[in-house]
Amino acid sequence: MSEAPSDPVLASFRSSIDNIDAALIHILAERFRITKAVGAYKAENQLPASDPGREDRQIARLRKLAEDAQLDPEFSEKFLRFIIQEVIRHHEQAAAK
Repeated sequence: MSEAPSDPVLASFRSSIDNIDAALIHILAERFRITKAVGAYKAENQLPASDPGREDRQIARLRKLAEDAQLDPEFSEKFLRFIIQEVIRHHEQAAAK
């Protein structure tokens, strides 16, 4: 059973969600533009693709931010680990070139 598309309250909520989703995509795109530059720098300077110490510090920092924002820290950690894995994959590809 779906809600009536003419429901103005639901339409407003959905419009806000759509705007937030668009902002998330743009923010992720910007983040990956920067991490691509980091990967190129690491490759040029023969640095390792991953930095486990920094990753651990970032996860701890973002878990705290999530708690402060009343967002599930487990979810935020899973999300960040997913992003980190993708960044490392990109860095490994840059190093292989």
